[in-house]
Amino acid sequence: MKQSDKSPLNHPLLSQRYFYPWPSRFNDPFFIDGDGFRLGCRYRRISVDAPTIIHFHGNGETVADYVGDFEQRIAALGANLLLADYRGYGMSSGVPALAAMLADVELIVRSSGVDPARIIFFGRSLGSLYAVHGAGLFPHAAGLILESGIADPLERILLRVEPWQIGTDHAGLREAVDRELNQGSKLASFRGRTLVMHTRNDDLVPVPHAERLFGWANEPKELIIFERGDHNTILPANEEAYFTAVEHCIRQL
Repeated sequence: MKQSDKSPLNHPLLSQRYFYPWPSRFNDPFFIDGDGFRLGCRYRRISVDAPTIIHFHGNGETVADYVGDFEQRIAALGANLLLADYRGYGMSSGVPALAAMLADVELIVRSSGVDPARIIFFGRSLGSLYAVHGAGLFPHAAGLILESGIADPLERILLRVEPWQIGTDHAGLREAVDRELNQGSKLASFRGRTLVMHTRNDDLVPVPHAERLFGWANEPKELIIFERGDHNTILPANEEAYFTAVEHCIRQL
């Protein structure tokens, strides 16, 4: 059994309180087979020469939420888009687990058929954990975009469970988070371009998370703090500025 399989971060109670999987369907799914599960992703390719964004959504969303308008905006910016889903979400099978799904990032990258040097990892909210993990695994990837991202996973976990409820103590939980979800150490190894976007009015993941993520990232990097919107309305409240920032990141690669 892998060390990550025994991690308290995979405890069923934490998964129950952190993830909100539900079924949703969309046309032309891109299925990726794992060990005992299948991920139902969506892959829109506009050109073999274009960079490819691999997008990880928040814990209250599915791939279906990004099919359509979001896809079209990204395509118009000149990038391919692979919308990655989590185990148990949308058209995926399996059960979500915080640490176990880190291994799915490499599986998704390999299945994309794209040279990691042409990949931009994009993570929103919880998805920032998996996007940053991708950047740590592939430090020479082209780029990293973090929207409403998480700098301190331990803080977010402790809002949902007490350590004893998942079979550990505070020190054991901290050690597991530092081993599996150390955002700072993963960002320190990444050499691509980083864009961090957040809203000042985020009441779920406060703006200091963005400032810490930006501080840990290497140059070249950009931090954009929007004055409008909140955690769940950052995109619609700032749509044109949001996609302008993404376009700038793509164009600078």
